[in-house]
Amino acid sequence: MSEGMRVLVVDDEANIRDLIEVALRFHGFTTVTAETGDKALRAAAGERPDLILLDVMLPDVDGFEVCRRLRADGDQVPVIFLTARDTPSDTVTGLTLGGDDYVSKPFSIEALIARVRAVLRRTAPPPSDTVLRVADLELDEAHWTVRRGGVDVDLSPTEFRLLAYLMRHAGRVLSRAQLLEGVWGWDHGSPQVVETYISYLRRKLDPLGTPLIHTQRGVGYALRP
Repeated sequence: MSEGMRVLVVDDEANIRDLIEVALRFHGFTTVTAETGDKALRAAAGERPDLILLDVMLPDVDGFEVCRRLRADGDQVPVIFLTARDTPSDTVTGLTLGGDDYVSKPFSIEALIARVRAVLRRTAPPPSDTVLRVADLELDEAHWTVRRGGVDVDLSPTEFRLLAYLMRHAGRVLSRAQLLEGVWGWDHGSPQVVETYISYLRRKLDPLGTPLIHTQRGVGYALRP
């Protein structure tokens, strides 16, 4: 999963950038670095990385704003936030802006490399032409398309992965912890992230037909006709 993959490392502390860069190269990744938000945006556009390790606290544009601008421009490159501010509100902010994971400083390099590989696996296109169907909802995993009642539905990568996970387990009530682990690769984290993305999906799917995502109070969510 690392051979030939390009990672953009964004941090204003040179010692952290260098440490991460050396570790990534040791594990077979190629790297690009930037020390400011502005340079990160230029590098993302010019280098087309497969993943960005993005410090939140940058001297000009913070990491959250960098991610927001990338997503606004249609760039869905996976983003892992790096930060010394480990608070639930920051975690929720980063993930609802379109981030894929969140690593708190100080961190273990081995753990960081494992998170990089996990996010790349999770965000890679599926190898087969799998089409999932529940009622009038159709999701094509190979081509990253969703249609409901014949109408195209535009989803972000995280919304797409969440919907695919719900459809693969259609009819089952899935806890917030199960969804965090299955979609975000976490066995811990804020349930608010799940609730936020469930609301995003409902906002896009419910106007097209009968609600398909149901809440089991105190337990979790299920997708069923």
